Amino acid sequence: MLPDDLKRAAQSHAERRGISLGELIRESLRRGIETEPEGRDQDPLFVDAATWSGDVPSDISERHDDELYGASGS
Repeated sequence: MLPDDLKRAAQSHAERRGISLGELIRESLRRGIETEPEGRDQDPLFVDAATWSGDVPSDISERHDDELYGASGS
């Protein structure tokens, strides 16, 4: 499941540390999960009150330019 170059680099790193590739992957996943900032599941654009206020429109992906910069042609 890993790209070849990443797998080679990870295997080499694990060998230098004297651990298995599986252990390196488990450590990395634990560290990544434990250190993930709170609220990461929210888009920073919509969390920043200076940039956005109110509810996020359901069609934001289709009309993002209008929502962010005003209606086109205005």
